[in-house]
Amino acid sequence: MRHIPELLAQAGVSIKTVANRTMASASAVAKQFDIPVPTDDWRNVLNDPEINAVCIGTWPYMHAQLSIAALEAGKHVLCEARMAMNAHEAHAMLSASRRHPHLVAQIVPSPFTLAYDSTIRNIIRSGQLGSVSAITVKGVSGQFPEAPGSPLSWRQDRRYSGLNILTMGIAYEALYRWVGGASRVMAMGKTVVKMRCDAETAALRAVEVPDHVDVLADMACGAQAHLQFSAVCGE
Repeated sequence: MRHIPELLAQAGVSIKTVANRTMASASAVAKQFDIPVPTDDWRNVLNDPEINAVCIGTWPYMHAQLSIAALEAGKHVLCEARMAMNAHEAHAMLSASRRHPHLVAQIVPSPFTLAYDSTIRNIIRSGQLGSVSAITVKGVSGQFPEAPGSPLSWRQDRRYSGLNILTMGIAYEALYRWVGGASRVMAMGKTVVKMRCDAETAALRAVEVPDHVDVLADMACGAQAHLQFSAVCGE
């Protein structure tokens, strides 16, 4: 829903088909944005020879399957972050893109630092800060923990989110742009709200995705980094 108005605002871009899990939801979006063809089967999108690019906005559990299938069908791909359920799927997506070098295969980049990434990189590389020896990153909610039995979202459900935890990937992506990657990593995670209510079944389910994690890393640039992400702790 968020991407559609922006795509339609681009010169030369038109949207022919929208695919959702149900025909009712696909039809509602199609009606709202005047999209000609709604469908509840993503295969109809890939089988349409008039479509040359797809935007994948599902939860992570479908990203690898849809991205690889779209590339094999000859479509350009813009896939929403988070990239995949795990590293195995991410490497499979990368391999598929390399098999089709004439197609654009892109993950939606983390937008939070794009406006000033180049400025930060230039400051670091200029030496104005001296040698970067320590880095601290915090992504915390500033809220108290939710009560046991609170609704379970897809971000807290490993069936749909995989190994993605909070905003860890987004923050690491920005950090990678500034100083490069990590050479060694240690981490500890904790699930504070251990039981949540599954909206599909109304049953309580154990939560497998941590809502608090601390990461210590040796960065390739020589700095040590402490990254903390939490849905249950403030500053």
